[in-house]
Amino acid sequence: MKTPPLAIICFLVASVLGAVGQFFYKAGADRAHGTVQSYFLNGRILLGACCYVAVMVLFVAAFKEKASPSALYPLYATTFIWAALLDHLLYGRIISLTNVAGMSLLVGGMFLLGKTS
Repeated sequence: MKTPPLAIICFLVASVLGAVGQFFYKAGADRAHGTVQSYFLNGRILLGACCYVAVMVLFVAAFKEKASPSALYPLYATTFIWAALLDHLLYGRIISLTNVAGMSLLVGGMFLLGKTS
């Protein structure tokens, strides 16, 4: 069964939102003081949580298209790539040749998993 394009788009957008959510969590953690209130009343942490709620909504929308989880979840693995790119853009972290090799293996694995689904 062919994976519907809308489902693919939903999962790719979800992967970007997942990476953005991680950065909101990090930014919120940097400003938190270790108290429960500093976590629950932290706008950045709340934005991160909203990103993850959006991820789940996109997952449901994709599955509503009768798409297979085994075909879609490898696409969500691109979250690691988006996170590395955001880390580079926002914090100037170097993306090393080893990182690029790992990203290439992720993309190759996603391709192979998609071929068997």
